[in-house]
Amino acid sequence: MEMTVSPPDPGSEPGRPAMLRVPTVGDPARWAAGARDELRTALVEHGAVLVRGLGLRDPSDVAAVLGQLGVEPVAEKETFAPRQSYSPGIHSSSAWPPNQPMCMHHELSYTLGFPRLLLFACLAEPTTGGATGLADAADVLDALPRTLTDRFEREGWLLTRSYNGEIGATVTEAFGTDDRDAVERYCSAHAIDCAWQPDGGLRTGQRRSAVVRHPADGRRCWFNQIAFLNEWTLDPEVREYLVDEYGADGLPFNTRYGDGEAIGEDVVRLINSVYEQHTVRRPWQAGDLLLVDNIRTAHSREAYEGPRDVVVAMASPARPDTCSATIERGPL
Repeated sequence: MEMTVSPPDPGSEPGRPAMLRVPTVGDPARWAAGARDELRTALVEHGAVLVRGLGLRDPSDVAAVLGQLGVEPVAEKETFAPRQSYSPGIHSSSAWPPNQPMCMHHELSYTLGFPRLLLFACLAEPTTGGATGLADAADVLDALPRTLTDRFEREGWLLTRSYNGEIGATVTEAFGTDDRDAVERYCSAHAIDCAWQPDGGLRTGQRRSAVVRHPADGRRCWFNQIAFLNEWTLDPEVREYLVDEYGADGLPFNTRYGDGEAIGEDVVRLINSVYEQHTVRRPWQAGDLLLVDNIRTAHSREAYEGPRDVVVAMASPARPDTCSATIERGPL
């Protein structure tokens, strides 16, 4: 059956992303197959589009929709927090305390095979809060101080991680194995320095670009997780506990300038403040589908109450060299 899609509402309401309303459909996957070209056009124009009316009910619905979009699923590696995997490319949201927001970031931007496309499907809406915020990465880059972005563009950013088996993802969850040789081979192949600790834990460090050019139009985008994975974004009590327990160099994750210098709390607050100034959001409704261009658009998650269930699909793996990364992505 031939299907047509009305142009998305451009989000004329201040603070609202583009939304596509569709008639209630009995077969979301069939609808997605007919709407594939229109969805791609909407993503190019808006960077993110919320589809309302699909009535998605479970992870299998999301997998079926993803399968009709003609994109390759991304097998997640190097996860920073545990999540459940339902099928190739389909995962639960990351385990993160509901009373703590997740700051703006680009999914897996510290990996060499990050997804270019994200699908978020709301299966159960929260009672309050829990919206997924969106921010245009090119606008954020333009709004940040030039001296700051120039430094990050020259040096990139450094992500350090400590796997201790107690806080955050375990080695097995992050790398899919606990075999030391296999982990070391993965790290070597993906420009990650790694060192096993006397207690059996693992510490890693990887330098990545903070600014990339979008492969579709060449726009320079602020593409990283510098603020989100930094120690100063943690709840103060949580940060104090972790530093006391594991030491300043043993935090589950932290970010630095590309030359290894610590990033000050003022810089992290500034980045998050600029993100907030450019954030748009809509409250979730059960059955919603949100498509996000992961390079052009950063996303966040508000704190919430109630049974929020949002499934995440990752697809279209990209390599940094396809995005004109601004630094050499080699070992430290």
